Amino acid sequence: MFRKKTPFLYQIDSLETLGSAHHEAYNQAEPFRHIVLDHFLPEKEAKAALKAFPKPTSDIWLDWTKRDTVHQPKKQGIGHASRLKGVDPDLLTLLHAFNAYPFLNFLEKLTGIKGLLPDPYFNGGGLHQILSGGKLAVHTDFNHLESLNIYRRLNVIFYLNQDWKDSYNGHLELWDKHGKTCVKSVAPRFNRLVVFNTDKGSLHGHPKPLSTPDGVTRKSIALYYYTASPSQDAEYNGLTDWFETD
Repeated sequence: MFRKKTPFLYQIDSLETLGSAHHEAYNQAEPFRHIVLDHFLPEKEAKAALKAFPKPTSDIWLDWTKRDTVHQPKKQGIGHASRLKGVDPDLLTLLHAFNAYPFLNFLEKLTGIKGLLPDPYFNGGGLHQILSGGKLAVHTDFNHLESLNIYRRLNVIFYLNQDWKDSYNGHLELWDKHGKTCVKSVAPRFNRLVVFNTDKGSLHGHPKPLSTPDGVTRKSIALYYYTASPSQDAEYNGLTDWFETD
């Protein structure tokens, strides 16, 4: 009997091995704990997600002109899982797989943080798309999800930008905790996964406006992971804190 191959995000052993292999590098990374993993999904699965990604004109997106146009102009997002109606099944399946046990176990092996919880409501996350001229100022994220009373510990970003050029800008920048220096710059290349600790010292963003040609956008899946109890000695609140950088 023919059996379809199990999607990568449900391959428990493969993900566990991958997480364990990068545990040391993750925890030694600067300016804060993070990892960049290229070719994360099998090419076929990544291409299916890209093909299914909503166009800028889709009704799924919140109206960015009615949101924060100073710190994050031209940034499209869904804001909440309730806006996922009508999303292509391939993309919806991928989103839910990122919240399933195999991927949570991968994150725990990678980071050493136990008891991670997904957010099935995708509060502030899910799908993001930034249009030409858009940016995301350097910031630290909210890290207390008050509606569920859980504490944010990790950010995961999966990029879906094929043939991305450095001249487009849009690199994810990781800054020192004082907001003075960009320590690392990560291009948002296709099939690239970035994981990093979320706290009030993990300053990140892409402050340089996109200079993409017409029709080329910066596409990503953003996922946040929590624990039921706060980390010791960490500051928590429900606010996004913005930083002015040169």
